[in-house]
This record gives sequence, structure tokens and C-alpha cells, in this order.
Amino acid sequence: MQKVVISGTGLYTPPNSISNEELVESFNAYVEQFNRDNADAIAAGELEALAPSSTDFIEKASGIKSRFVVNKDGILDINRMVPSIPERSNDEWSVLCEMAVKAATQALENAGRTAADIDGVIVACSNLQRAYPAIAVEVQEALGIEGFGFDMNVACSSATFGIQAAANSVQLGQARAVLMVNPEICTGHMNFRDRDSHFIFGDACTAVIVERADQAVSSRQFDILGTKLLTKFSNNIRNNFGFLNRCDESGVGAPDKLFVQQGRKVFKDVCPMVAELIGNHLQEHNLPVTDVKRFWLHQANLNMNMLIARKLLGRDPDAQEAPVVLDEYANTSSAGSIIAFHKHQDDLPSGSHGVICSFGAGYSIGSVIVRKR
Repeated sequence: MQKVVISGTGLYTPPNSISNEELVESFNAYVEQFNRDNADAIAAGELEALAPSSTDFIEKASGIKSRFVVNKDGILDINRMVPSIPERSNDEWSVLCEMAVKAATQALENAGRTAADIDGVIVACSNLQRAYPAIAVEVQEALGIEGFGFDMNVACSSATFGIQAAANSVQLGQARAVLMVNPEICTGHMNFRDRDSHFIFGDACTAVIVERADQAVSSRQFDILGTKLLTKFSNNIRNNFGFLNRCDESGVGAPDKLFVQQGRKVFKDVCPMVAELIGNHLQEHNLPVTDVKRFWLHQANLNMNMLIARKLLGRDPDAQEAPVVLDEYANTSSAGSIIAFHKHQDDLPSGSHGVICSFGAGYSIGSVIVRKR
């Protein structure tokens, strides 16, 4: 079997950013309007008054300070509170394809590759904007890549699952190199009128080139030493939006057609599962935790990441050991751990070990052990 490396990464960051202050101002204006318009029903006990949000609450709960978004005005408009993303004609590249191409172009440049060197495309993300044709096939066409393409969805773990799928294809000789991209418009499935979750997500797209080690030319290579995946069914993070919604008109506008979660249960369930999986994965490769220089963890919640790192290290991690990008990007689902990897890899010396780990709905957890060349 072929040895495999990650030879390049790319990141597309949308041009618009929303600070916590802007988001709270919009949310609280909506709350005031709702409570005023429904004052009689609230007084009669027929409705519950909405509670305002605050920047202190958001940062304490998540560590998030801002987020990048595809569209800003629609989100902050209290009469809309949904991003405005007009549907494109079938003759135009889709929004996800456009984001993927931008991230992929940077990844190809960093890997010293062109479209002619790539044999497969995997689009791995939480929310695909259509059922078919596959976004990956569209990206393949837009970039001029010969070979194959397919979509996959494992929610926030999609990138690490996608890296394993790409690595398997290269190891087995099915492809010389595979482009794996994670276009995430997470604000499209957010309920910006829900105090407990209105601040969680942002938008971004990441890309990774996985290729044969003996053919790689990049100066930024990481050996993929091993991958480990785990899924366990849970309803604690869920999104019921889908094509069957139209078949039951009574539930079309139900809240669970957007992102919903039971945050405390997720925290309690997922943190020990992630720490255990990473610990077991390192043991399988005879790699002490003390030899791991960097943990690029899923960027969902600062408290979760700190607890996971603490369980592994037996102490609080320093900023270099478990880098954080969610303060600026918020939760970008599958893109989060790859953003951290993309932005925090150049300072590592040759021979350094690291772990890329993502986790989320499913539950799903993916771990990728890498070593810098």
C-alpha cells in the first residue's frame, strides 16, 4: 500500500464578519419587539416572554467573539434573521461549489499541484444545498479535474471522515491524489431567534490535498500515520430539514427543521468519548500523549476543547498545544479543525506529531494522526 501525506491545505473566509455586539443588538431588538407585540398573551400566561442575550453570556458559554458569514444584512435584519442567498440558475456554479473552488485553488497552490494531478474530489460537509448532482462532481467540473467525485455528510466530523476516505483511495492505488473540501454555510441552518444557539455558527470553506508520499513535491507535508473513526447514535444534536418535509405540511415550519441541540448533554457525552478515542488511537500507534506537539480540535466550544485537552494531557493546554480559531470564526462545523490545522502548522519542526480531531452530531468522532516531514 502507498504511503500517504497531506501536502496542502486551503481556506476560504467570507468577506463579512459579525461581532458578538452586532449579533446581540439585533437579537435583543427582536426580543423587545416580540415581547411588545405579544404583551397580552404573555401577561395571560399563554406565551413565555423571551430573554435577551449578552456578549458576556456568549463568550462565557462558547469562547466565540465573532463569525464570518456569507451574508450579513439578512441575519441582522430583525424582520428576517436569515442570510439572504438568492438561488442561482442551473447554469451557474452553486454557492458551495464557488466556495470550494476558492479553498481548493489555495490548497492546490500550497501542494504545488494543478487540477491535472488530482484524480478524485470529495465534498464533505454538514449541509449540502441539493440532493444531486453531487456538489463534488460540480467542483470537479469547475476545476477541470478528471476522475471521480462524491459527497459525504458526517456533520461536524465530515472533514476527518473525508480525509480517511481520501487516504484510503490513495493507499489502494485508486488515485494519485484526492482533493477533499468542506464548504460550510452553517448560518443557513441556524435559528437566529433562539437565545441558546443564535451565536454558535459561522461560514467558511477548507480544502485538503491528500496524495502519495513518493510523488509529493510540497514543502509543507504531513505523513498520515493513522485514522480512527467512531459513531454513536444520539438525538442531542439534530437537524430534520430534508426533502420529505414537503410531504407533511403540518411540520414544515417546526423548529427542529433547523439546528437544535441539548448543549449540556452534548458536553457531558462527547468530551469523554473524544478524549478516550484520541487516547486509544495514540496507544495503537505507540505514541505517548507527551510526544504530541499539537491538537487541532473541532472548533465548536472553547470549554469542550479545553476539557478534552485536559483529560489527555493531565493539565491545561497552552495556546500552542490546542490552538483556537473559534473566537474569530465561531463554529464552522467540519471546517473548524482544518482551519486550525491550516493556520497553525508552519511553526512545527520536522518530525513533530499532531492530531486532527473533529466531533459532532451523530454522535461522530474522527481522529487523524499526522507527522510533519
